[in-house]
Amino acid sequence: MNTRTRILTGTALAVALGAGTFGAVSASAAQAETAPAAASAKKDGGADEKNFTTTTHLTVDAATRAAQAALDAAQKENQKVTVAVVDRNGNTIVTLRGDGAGPQSYESAQRKAFTAVSWNAPTSVLAGRLAQTPNLKDIPGTLFLGGGTPVQAKGAPVAGIGVAGAPSGDLDEKFAKAGADALDK
Repeated sequence: MNTRTRILTGTALAVALGAGTFGAVSASAAQAETAPAAASAKKDGGADEKNFTTTTHLTVDAATRAAQAALDAAQKENQKVTVAVVDRNGNTIVTLRGDGAGPQSYESAQRKAFTAVSWNAPTSVLAGRLAQTPNLKDIPGTLFLGGGTPVQAKGAPVAGIGVAGAPSGDLDEKFAKAGADALDK
């Protein structure tokens, strides 16, 4: 590379870096100027209150307590299961895989929990709806087998508990319900 090409390349690089730095500093300054205005809009309330909503979420500690209660209920009956607790959006908060639980139970528990919170109903009830609407089973991430139960706050779903691995969906759902009941204590 000749000297002239090196000088032009170096100059172009310096200009590009300078422009990037200037842009980042300008963006930070603009963000700092607008942040207090945004904060005051939230404090003042008024018309902006209709633009915001408050939701209830299950804490990690509560989700762990519920999962452990479900796993304990299953272990008392010598069942080897996996328990999953998901939030309102279907994101997994905690999963506990009991000793000896089958490999399929992990995903099944999560999908049952997701299904229960999505429809705010136990999955055994939802499984009954498949006769009328068989395409429900085609919705991604769902599993219409007994073993999932929703967790509610003020009548609205905030989480789902799914259990999988027992020989029947009725048992799985019984254990999931034990997990939900542990939250009421």
